[in-house]
Amino acid sequence: MAASSTFPMAASSTSSHFCLLQTPPLLTPRTTPQPSKQHLHNSRHKSLPAICCTSNSNPAPEPTTPNPPTSLDVERQRKSDMLRRAHSPSTLDKTEPPNFQIGWKRTKEIKLEKPKGFIIMDFLEKLEGLIIRREYGSTQLLAKVGEIVAQGAREEAEVLKERGEVEERMVTELFRVLKLMEMDLEMVKAAVKEETLNERLEQAKARCRQAILVANSF
Repeated sequence: MAASSTFPMAASSTSSHFCLLQTPPLLTPRTTPQPSKQHLHNSRHKSLPAICCTSNSNPAPEPTTPNPPTSLDVERQRKSDMLRRAHSPSTLDKTEPPNFQIGWKRTKEIKLEKPKGFIIMDFLEKLEGLIIRREYGSTQLLAKVGEIVAQGAREEAEVLKERGEVEERMVTELFRVLKLMEMDLEMVKAAVKEETLNERLEQAKARCRQAILVANSF
């Protein structure tokens, strides 16, 4: 009876031991403890470097940053650079291009020097303008103006001859044409009819133009 009672107990203990061996243990998740706020505050203070406050008699000057240039300063600088490049010797002293058939280059030289008799020409051109525009008032005044102009042209021609700038034969030719012009203006003063006046005015104008050409050839 005792043996029968012990057998069931042994069987039950064996079965319970077998169940413990077969059943896997339950895994409980491991929770990592979160750091507290005090711990974070202390670690942050520990990570900061230590700052030593020492008094320095000669402190280093702080670097000064220049002000950024404005649009007006940039525009002035650009204009200054353009003027500097325009007046630089490299741009002024340029050699002739290989192709001489270019649009801006003149093939005929323009003489800027005035002729020697330009003063005489100026006198006579003013008289010619009076005859063409009929702005002489009366024929008597026109004849008087022609006489004054001829006298001034003679004096200027004498000065050029004394300086040796004009040949004597050219001065003689000018005197001859001026005398003929004065005679034509006297004929204009004596004209009565309108048709005769127009013909003599044209003759005096042509003689004045001839005197201008002689003075231009000095």
